[in-house]
Amino acid sequence: MILVKTKKEIDFIRESAKIVAETLQLVKKNVKPGVSTLELDKIAEDYIRSNDAVPAFKGYSQGGAPAFPGSICSSIDDEVVHGIPGEKQLFEGQIISVDIGVLKNKYYGDAAITIAVGELSDEKRKLMEVTEKSLYLGIEQATAGNRIGDISNVIQQYVESNGFSIVKALCGHGVGRFLHEDPQISNFGRKGTGPEIKNGMTFAIEPMVNLGRHQVQVAPDEWTVITADGKPSAHFEHTIAVIDGKPEILSIC
Repeated sequence: MILVKTKKEIDFIRESAKIVAETLQLVKKNVKPGVSTLELDKIAEDYIRSNDAVPAFKGYSQGGAPAFPGSICSSIDDEVVHGIPGEKQLFEGQIISVDIGVLKNKYYGDAAITIAVGELSDEKRKLMEVTEKSLYLGIEQATAGNRIGDISNVIQQYVESNGFSIVKALCGHGVGRFLHEDPQISNFGRKGTGPEIKNGMTFAIEPMVNLGRHQVQVAPDEWTVITADGKPSAHFEHTIAVIDGKPEILSIC
């Protein structure tokens, strides 16, 4: 069931999503060669809690996996999503996807960015640019009267026209009272299919794009999703609300 939100509920989601956005920018400022993902995790958790909010991912469990130990998901190069923060340090030329969820006033916000560690190769830079652009193209389709498939289709068409692959095993989702709500928002599909988009709906749209093939697998830690061919992946995400027929990005500073 897709939950349609009231204005008050959307304001709560907006507050949580704003903290997410601020935390992502703080983490981005601290990404550099030699920094560990555990250090970035602590920076994020401290900031989230200083805003009387809770890191939504810490302790989260799904599908029988162990509780997630971090406040952020930190996924480097061939790690697509759900990378666990740890002692490993960042190196020049890597890319790192940072995904953050926040819970405040019983409502969630969720967003992600991919960050360059120093200077990148041209192919990694293009991968990031195309993934981010596909997110905004998808958001443009989140208008009242459109279908979820319209979001999915435009993302797929743009990504594949640029020679990259959409991760098909993972998707975006509704967000609000729960971290993951209906509907699922695939990053591939046909126009005019899926549930109708209505005012008051709130989504997390999140294209995950691979430099190589679309296939992925789960690492032995039971959380980290990695590309099957070992090539890099990028990930961008925003929480949005449909207001007065149009999409509004909530996860902005």
